[in-house]
Amino acid sequence: MKKFKNKDLAARLGVSGTLVSLVLNNKADQHGIRKETQEKVWAMARQMGYFSAQEEKGKIPPHEEKPGIIGMVVPSLGNSFVQSITPYLQKSFHSIGLGFSIITKDPDDQRYDRMMGSFRKFFSGLILMGETADDQTIRTLRTASYPFILLEKSSKTGRLSTVNTDIAAGVRLVADHVNKLGYKNIIIATDKRSAKYDVSVIDLMISALTEKDQQINKPVVVEFESTFTDDEYYFSQIEQFLRPPFRADIILIMHAGLVYPVMSMLRYKKLRVPQDIALISMEDGPGFDLMFTPVTCLKKPVSGLALKASNMIWSEVKNAGKSKYKRQVSLPPGLELRNSCGTL
Repeated sequence: MKKFKNKDLAARLGVSGTLVSLVLNNKADQHGIRKETQEKVWAMARQMGYFSAQEEKGKIPPHEEKPGIIGMVVPSLGNSFVQSITPYLQKSFHSIGLGFSIITKDPDDQRYDRMMGSFRKFFSGLILMGETADDQTIRTLRTASYPFILLEKSSKTGRLSTVNTDIAAGVRLVADHVNKLGYKNIIIATDKRSAKYDVSVIDLMISALTEKDQQINKPVVVEFESTFTDDEYYFSQIEQFLRPPFRADIILIMHAGLVYPVMSMLRYKKLRVPQDIALISMEDGPGFDLMFTPVTCLKKPVSGLALKASNMIWSEVKNAGKSKYKRQVSLPPGLELRNSCGTL
């Protein structure tokens, strides 16, 4: 193949060699080069064999304007947030000509080291959701200068591009609503598997509830088993808090997956929601608005998160994973008021 030269490409397009160099080195945006011009440069470079020449030299070619497919690594396909955000991400990536694929995380974290070659071959960039963004995975991707961002996960190992729901803002919304309703005795429910990840949020909730109303008793935290198999057994874990002297007024449930078994357990004991005890979920779940008692819940700004995530990973892809600036975006959730909290 004939050796590729920037000046040849520049001559064909009628532009300067400097402009061509800036585009091929992913510096066009920094110098205000128009998108239409960038696309023409990439198209002509592809025709003249630029990418084949780079591969022969053993170099990793820079990402084209339309590189292919974005992958998203998720903890579980059954996660309600994954199900709600996927259509928005698909639509967003489709609008800029990209494919989109979801991968579930294998319990064996070492697979990411082994599959880096495959990731590079099939995906132009990755979105790591939640707990899939462990330290080892982040280190592996950063070492390889692989384009990636974190979704609903903050990193303590350095500055990374992240898109998150503002949990603190959501906690304040719930705490203000509970205070407004005048509830004094509160149960915060989570499960044993998630409890270690919920500590900081639960602490925020307790602080927000008690700082504005000194009459509120310190909330009780209950950790249920991961699966419900016996309503009688699980009811015994909170039974002491449903009668005097504590006599809970409301249950704040940390995860959407706990709402159904908790409400089933309350019905088993003939406790009505919200007449006997109110309930608020800190996450939205499918069918919450259709339940016998519609559930009040925090709703993530799903469309906004999808838009920010797609724009951010696209920026990382264009800069081949070496973006100089990293952004941390937090969007506030909303509180969807329904019957279960006792408002309506």
